[in-house]
Formats: sequence, C-alpha cells, structure tokens
Amino acid sequence: MKVSIKDIARAAGVSHSTVSRALSDSPLIKEETKARIRRLAREMGYSPDAGARGLVVGRTQTIGVVVTTIADPFVAEVVQGIESTAYEHAYTLILATSNDEPDREIAAVETLRSKRVDAVIVTSSRVGALYSDLLERTGVPVVLLNNHAERGTYSYSVRVDDVHGARTATEHLLALGHRRIAHVMGPAGHTPSDDRLHGYLQALREAGIDPDPALVVPGNGRPNGGERALHQLWSLAQRPSAVFCYNDMTAIGLLRAAREMGVAVPGDLAVVGFDDIPFASYTSPSLTTIAQPKFELGQRAARMALALISRHGTDGEEVTNVVLPGQLVIRESSGVSR
Repeated sequence: MKVSIKDIARAAGVSHSTVSRALSDSPLIKEETKARIRRLAREMGYSPDAGARGLVVGRTQTIGVVVTTIADPFVAEVVQGIESTAYEHAYTLILATSNDEPDREIAAVETLRSKRVDAVIVTSSRVGALYSDLLERTGVPVVLLNNHAERGTYSYSVRVDDVHGARTATEHLLALGHRRIAHVMGPAGHTPSDDRLHGYLQALREAGIDPDPALVVPGNGRPNGGERALHQLWSLAQRPSAVFCYNDMTAIGLLRAAREMGVAVPGDLAVVGFDDIPFASYTSPSLTTIAQPKFELGQRAARMALALISRHGTDGEEVTNVVLPGQLVIRESSGVSR
C-alpha cells in the first residue's frame, strides 16, 4: 500500500504536521529531525502526492503541450527545448496531439486544463484567435508557438518571422536568376502558411514580377503534399524553374517525386525548404532551407509560460510576444547562379 505522511509520523514518533513541515524544509523543524524524517521517508518508499500538493499550493508543477503530431522532426526539437527549460525549473510536461484538427486542439487544451496544468503551450495552432474567449473562462495562461497572439492577460506567442524568412528564400532564388518561381503552400488556415505565402509574393512583386496564380499550389506540410505539388507544377505548359516549399517535409516529398519523374534538381528545378530539420542536410541533393531556431523556440515558449505562471492573476505587462529571425542555409538543391 502507498506510504502516507501519517505512516511516517507513527514510525518517527511525531505528529503528521511535523512530518509535513520537515519534508517541506520548514525552518520551524530542527535539522536533525528533518534528516531523520527524510531518511525514514526514503526507507519506507514514500513519494509525495503531486495532486494533493497542487491543491494546497495552487500549482501542479506541470505544463501542457499540444503539438500537431509527434512524427514531425520540427516538433521533436521544439519539445526538447520546452522540456529542458521546464526540467530546470522542476516542471514536467503532459503532451497531447491535435492531429492538425481545430476541434481536437480545443479539446486537448480543455483536457489539459482539467488535469490542472499551470500553463499550456500550443504549437502551430489552428484556432489561435479563439483562445481569448476560452481563456477568460479557464484562466490558464497559454503560449502559442509559431502563431500570432494578441497580447493579453492569458495568451502570448513565440514565433519565427515567417514573412521575412519566405522573402529571404524567394530572394535567394531570384538572385540565382530564376523568374518562374513556384510556391507550395502549407496546411490551409495555418498562420505560418499564410505568412510564408505573403513573404513569397512580396519578394516577387518587389523584383517587378507579377505572381502567376498557377505557380501557387496547395500543400499539407507533409511529404505526400510535396509529391502531389510537383506533379501539378510539371503538368503546366510553362513550368517553373524553381520552387519554394512551405517546409522541409514538403520539400523532401517533392525531391522524391523529382527523382521518380526524372526531374533534375537543381538542373531542371531549384528547391528551397523551410525549417532546417536534421534530414535536410542528408537529402540528395542536400536541401537549401530557412533554418528556424527550433530548440530556442521551445526554450522561449517555456520561459514565457513560467513567467506567466508566476504572474498569474496580474495583467502580465512584463511578458511580451517574441519574434525570432530565421537564417538562410545554402546547400545543393538551389544550385548556382543561372
């Protein structure tokens, strides 16, 4: 049976309140008494009830994290950053997946709240704008990672500057002499996808090029979306000479389709991705991409969540949204100047 504080109190010959204070390192208890009670607790196999302690102190020392899928290498590095920072502050994580579905995302957040997490971090939210009303009811602070959030009492965001990153990727292809540059979009309704499309269009217009709607094709952020996109682009009468993909997973799928179709990369088609996941440098050819500081994104999101927890019940004026820059990493897939 589980050992309780009362069991330790009986073994030590003291009151259960003395045991509770000793285990909480209270200055009211002598050091030798603390040491004896702690030794007994270890020997008897005592472990504190985190749920009960949470009711007493008002915190459970847990942060809920909602991700689209644990299969995405980008998500894995972000979660590592969150976990390392949480661990440093004696917090643990509860992970939930949304499968990129808005209703499931909301359900995941509400489930985490029912488990009394102290804060929630949501990656690539599909419903970021809805959190304002939701959080007024639940009161738990939320950090949106790679999604916009209006600064307020409960919700904030940590994200990469997607518009600037997409502009940088497109400008790189323009500098190489490309004029028919395609774009494979991300999942519909995702803020990063909209922002990257905006940056791509902005770069073309600033170069004096009227964007061709036929060169903007839908994607889903996964390899199969990249495969389908290349088939659609290669069926055009005027094919593109370069393509900027929503993310590296899309680009990897597109590279596979290119090999199967006999499309030479970068000879026939230059390719640029976004994220710089670990696989990007191992593709053939290696993938030019916009590197996101994935581990740092996770760290910043965790620090923001912890800051919001410590300011719970205040207006949170000392916490501000964070925007980090991406960086162009040039590899083989974009080729040389035409």
